[in-house]
Amino acid sequence: MEYRYLGKTGLQVSELCLGTMTLGRETSEKDSFSILDRYVEEGGNFIDTADVYTRGVSEEIVGKWLKDQNRDDYVVATKVRFPMGEGPNDVGLSRKHIISGVKESLRRIGTDYIDLYQVHAWDPRTPLEETLSTLNDLVREGLVRYIGASNFKGWQLQKAIDLSKQKGWEQFVCLQPQYNLLCRATEYELIDVCENEGLGVIPWSPLRGGWLSGKFTRDMVKPPENSRISVAEEKGYSETWDKYNNDYTWNLLDTLYSVAEEAGKTPAQAAINWLLNSRGVTAPIIGARTMEQLEANLGSAGWSLTNDQLERLNKASELFVSYPYDIDAINQRTKGRE
Repeated sequence: MEYRYLGKTGLQVSELCLGTMTLGRETSEKDSFSILDRYVEEGGNFIDTADVYTRGVSEEIVGKWLKDQNRDDYVVATKVRFPMGEGPNDVGLSRKHIISGVKESLRRIGTDYIDLYQVHAWDPRTPLEETLSTLNDLVREGLVRYIGASNFKGWQLQKAIDLSKQKGWEQFVCLQPQYNLLCRATEYELIDVCENEGLGVIPWSPLRGGWLSGKFTRDMVKPPENSRISVAEEKGYSETWDKYNNDYTWNLLDTLYSVAEEAGKTPAQAAINWLLNSRGVTAPIIGARTMEQLEANLGSAGWSLTNDQLERLNKASELFVSYPYDIDAINQRTKGRE
């Protein structure tokens, strides 16, 4: 596995990040250790978790595994924002909740520092100055090495960057957005902001909850039993059958399956490789409930789709774009007329 610099920092991370949301939820502790070991065997060094994943269980499993490792060999990322208790201050990005959150994450992971501490989403109720100054203090205290954001809109990310610059505070070094062949609106503003400001992009849900895994075909009338999509409705997940059972999805999947067959890869591997070749992307976050899923996802690195294959996937996944996001197209049509 190759390594890439995270944004404009000197920190090198493996081109595939291991997401650990399933650890302790669908995956036992024993199997989680095996998955972590296998990921590391392939050269992986970037592990992403969050305090809210099974209320800290994921962090605890990562921490138990780390006890038998050389801590400095790994880039461990976690997040803060969502409820971790029933109290009024057990949620959000206030100074109180962030400080409490980082201390608890350090305890669960069993480490003296967190490599990448990310705010899990925007908090409209807390002044941005309060959040960013607190994160800056954590870096100055040595509890956190780098800071990042997840699930921000374009204006929110730019505002945070500009404020940190103005105040001389530590700046976000990366963004963790949803980004995949079925979610390309991320390109409207977020990728541009990241490229312009030197932030790395570490996309979550590269397979859109399983839609890009190769399990779905247009002749289906419902999702396979026990698949993530089959329980998405009752669990409140966003990748529901009703949302994606349409011609746009099926036409994209037809192209994905054709490209994957040409490349001699699985649809999932082709979908993740498309991300690895997308502008601004540092390391897609792969998740795995089983060793079989991990092995399949690891196969997305170490090769590349051709330019023709990438272009076909781009065209099949292209979204209808209206003003002001069609300005680039207008500029192209009028180029040379000035």
